[in-house]
Amino acid sequence: MGNNENMVINDNLAANDNVVEKDSMVTSDQTGKSDAAMPAVNRTFKSTVFIMLFEDKKNLLELYNAISGKHYTDPELLEINTLENAIYMSIKNDVSFLIDGRLSLYEHQSTYNPNLPLRFLLYIANQYASITKDVNLYGTRLVEIPTPEFIIFYNGRKDCPDRQVLRLSDMYTVKDKSYKLELEATMLNINGTHNQNLKEACQTLKEYAIYTDKIRKYTEKISLEDAVERAICECIDEGVLKEFLEKHRAEAKAMSIFEYDQEKHIRMEREEAWEEGRREGEADGLRRGREDGIREGRESGFREGEEKALLLAKRIFKLSQAGKSLEEIAEICGISEEKVKQILE
Repeated sequence: MGNNENMVINDNLAANDNVVEKDSMVTSDQTGKSDAAMPAVNRTFKSTVFIMLFEDKKNLLELYNAISGKHYTDPELLEINTLENAIYMSIKNDVSFLIDGRLSLYEHQSTYNPNLPLRFLLYIANQYASITKDVNLYGTRLVEIPTPEFIIFYNGRKDCPDRQVLRLSDMYTVKDKSYKLELEATMLNINGTHNQNLKEACQTLKEYAIYTDKIRKYTEKISLEDAVERAICECIDEGVLKEFLEKHRAEAKAMSIFEYDQEKHIRMEREEAWEEGRREGEADGLRRGREDGIREGRESGFREGEEKALLLAKRIFKLSQAGKSLEEIAEICGISEEKVKQILE
């Protein structure tokens, strides 16, 4: 694969946590509003504000330069091609592109997901299959493939460091010193003051982070729809994503509401699952505690009974050696003569 064969691929899978379907409508059920419906997001494939921003060749090249330290100036180095129906098992990627002999896959996440390395693996396998579909993989000539790079831009609620590496091997059930198959994805936290140098190097990423920070801040106080509207108005007034938001205001608003509503839904599902797990754990603990208590009680009672029986037997033998009759021993020990006779025999 030559370095001049440059492409950007946005995968079109609708079954995803960031999906917005064509002609979908954000309604009162999503926003909490009783009588308002947001304009439809008229796109033929899943999209988010992040994807819309970085579908723009100029913005994408700026982001790549900030990540790689390169200084490309010609956005036409990026040839955008939409690869339809490329992925299976509901696996998608936000942006992938080939430039400088590297296949870079960028993913935006508003919820922490430790399974992204596996998702990246499935996606890159499909990408390589597409890239090499017209070459002979069974021949003696070495087939060159672009070097992959996996980047996650994270702006969720979970407190994460500036930079974190997620590894495929973290998911393996058997841990070894080394692995035959590894994939490393670098997660960059773009919340607040995190990775400020990176955001200064990419103005679009910086402004996107400001926009999402505003939405998250305002959703703590007002409804989601009002929070998004307030964030958009403030950003336009402050010159943050001004041109983009003025041009795509209705669409950006609808997608932002969908994204944050989806994020809240996922977070609540996780919290409910945790709470259910906690309750089940407590119930299981109580049950196990009762079972352990009964078992320990039985064992303790058995040991205590053995000790008492041994002491009684010793006393009977002593009384017998002292010349006491069966009747006398039975009366002294408070048991029947038959029991005394059984012990002595």
